[in-house]
Amino acid sequence: MPAPPADPQNFLGILENIWWRLDTALDLEILEWSAKLGALEALQSGCTAIIDHHESPNAIEGSLSVIADACAEVGVRVDCAYGVTDRHGADGARRGLEENRRFLSEGGRGRVGAHASFTCSEETLAAAAAMGEEFGVGVHIHVAEGVDDIDAPGRLAGLTTDDWLLIHGVHLPDDHGLSGTLVHNPRSNMNNSVGYARPLRFDNPIALGTDGIGADMFDEFRLAYVRLREDDISTSPDAPWSWLARGWDLFPEARDDKVTWSYPTPEPWHVAFTTGIRAIDVDIDGQPVLRDGQPTRVDADEVRVKAAEQAQRLFAKL
Repeated sequence: MPAPPADPQNFLGILENIWWRLDTALDLEILEWSAKLGALEALQSGCTAIIDHHESPNAIEGSLSVIADACAEVGVRVDCAYGVTDRHGADGARRGLEENRRFLSEGGRGRVGAHASFTCSEETLAAAAAMGEEFGVGVHIHVAEGVDDIDAPGRLAGLTTDDWLLIHGVHLPDDHGLSGTLVHNPRSNMNNSVGYARPLRFDNPIALGTDGIGADMFDEFRLAYVRLREDDISTSPDAPWSWLARGWDLFPEARDDKVTWSYPTPEPWHVAFTTGIRAIDVDIDGQPVLRDGQPTRVDADEVRVKAAEQAQRLFAKL
């Protein structure tokens, strides 16, 4: 991947010089193989359900179906959302909202997506909230990840409901007043140097996420534990394990899935100190999708080769 045009010195610089540029370079073909690779790596990590938050401002229409179809081909469950934003003008926000509406109205499993309040107008935030209520799915939004979004509690006041997903929450005050599940992403927060969210201070239900940096949830759990332990020596793995388990509340269908692990006792105190635990066999919705560590529905080598080809296309665009 080529270096960014300017060396980022803060979180907003990372967004402007890396992630937002990458978003605009995506097309549906890149998206298809990226989604297949992400689903494959989730499956081989024993993660049977993905809650995805996506943006491709130059390839909006149909993007959520591309992701859903790619994951279905691998056999992994997915909950999709298009991250609405006003960064690309009012028409871009409208098209993002319409992609959420199209996908949900056609029976897609998902939520209404919003990038973050500091990149959305009041009208866009209200429209996303109304659509989430209309479809009964809530809104999936990044909240106070960096200091640039520190006004999020005020911007979102009166809009949030219990079915919202509030991602990050690093710079939220303890008594922020927002409803929804707060999703803690320790690896992403550390990678972007935005700070530690200290999730135990919140009254909201807490879940664990990766913000797209892989799908190995045991690995994310271990990192969540040591980051928590660094902040508070009196804590144990039990709290991060409860955040991991809350994923089933967000994606209840996954409770019916079955994973056979390479480790005999996948319990919090064991997993916290045991690396390299992998899925051996996985059954999703009663169907075998992983056997002896290999997918049954797709050719893993083909997915990786095609994804590598699309990565080179992406790099050339950047």
